[in-house]
Amino acid sequence: MDTIAPRTPPLQTKLPAVGTTIFTVMSALATEKGAVNLGQGFPDFDCDPKLLQAVGDAMARGLNQYPPMTGVPALREAVAAKIEAMYGRKYDPAAEITITAGATQAIITAILAIVRPGDEVIVLEPCYDSYVPNIDLAGGVVVRVPLQPGTFRPDFDKIAAALTPRTRAILVNSPHNPSATVWSAGDMRKLEELLAPTDVFVISDEVYEHMVFDGEPHQSVARFPGLAARSVIVSSFGKTYHVTGWKVGYVAAPAPVTAEFRKVHQFNVFTVNTPMQHGLAAYMASPEPYLQLPAFYQRKRDLFRAGLAATRLKLLPSEGSYFQCVEISGVSDLPEAEFCQWLTSEIGVAAIPLSAFYASGFDQRVVRFCFAKKDETLRTALDRLAKL
Repeated sequence: MDTIAPRTPPLQTKLPAVGTTIFTVMSALATEKGAVNLGQGFPDFDCDPKLLQAVGDAMARGLNQYPPMTGVPALREAVAAKIEAMYGRKYDPAAEITITAGATQAIITAILAIVRPGDEVIVLEPCYDSYVPNIDLAGGVVVRVPLQPGTFRPDFDKIAAALTPRTRAILVNSPHNPSATVWSAGDMRKLEELLAPTDVFVISDEVYEHMVFDGEPHQSVARFPGLAARSVIVSSFGKTYHVTGWKVGYVAAPAPVTAEFRKVHQFNVFTVNTPMQHGLAAYMASPEPYLQLPAFYQRKRDLFRAGLAATRLKLLPSEGSYFQCVEISGVSDLPEAEFCQWLTSEIGVAAIPLSAFYASGFDQRVVRFCFAKKDETLRTALDRLAKL
């Protein structure tokens, strides 16, 4: 009998433009070179031991089986109470709040629920790297609108020009990754006015909502009735409580939108880690951890900026998030990506080129650092960057 040769069928990729992310590349290079990794955006310090205790208590109480698909009721109630207290909009925890497996899962689920093949979706570049592949997977058409170069403010004339009868949604992100800019109340009102005569949805990525500096409030779309009625709000417990590896987030949206969101959610993740949900619900009984977060990160921002000011790097504003962008022309003539490789290999500090956040690779001589690090990590990086 003839042996049947093993054969893997050929596969036509759904994401032909997607390769290894710049974050993976730079983190691997940082490890290889023993560099301080200020590239990838996650803390190198631990969360509050009280949060770990709350999760441990939930495990010990036997809360280790499937929770409700929509999320543990106590956690949905805590999220709804927080949003109402901070932004003045009341969401029904039963019908309008869903617990997700992190913000990235929340975003793709929202896009799959809203976007049909051929629908146009506006993204504001530079943007987080999951947005465009998510739209591609939904069969949508990506419409790229650049934020204003240098300032990274929204250009509402260009957004208005991009709106067509086929526009289904727009993704907005404030505080913004990678630029660390923050939308003002005026910006939100302009968006509210612009979208009022349309049927365009807003997917609002607000994972850095508790990291807005210099006494400014976070302008959630929840504050603006005309936006809230058409918006899916995405946030992240991982970012807020320094537990990015837990991959737990949430979505707030009007009930009809939530119903469609949950149809997709139940079949792409179904539900989320049970004891961590119970632990988070118990921990949220006190608002102090997230209310203190702006001051916590502003102190780190100011420490980092003071050190960078002694270099030839030009500081851009850091209004929110835990990122700091710098303009590199005073240091090097290299393109951004090559500069980051040189900085990692020769200076011993890893950064991310902003060109990685543009489909075109637009290079404006700007790179991004993450300052969500221990003070000693930041000081080590600054000692090395002092050579510049």
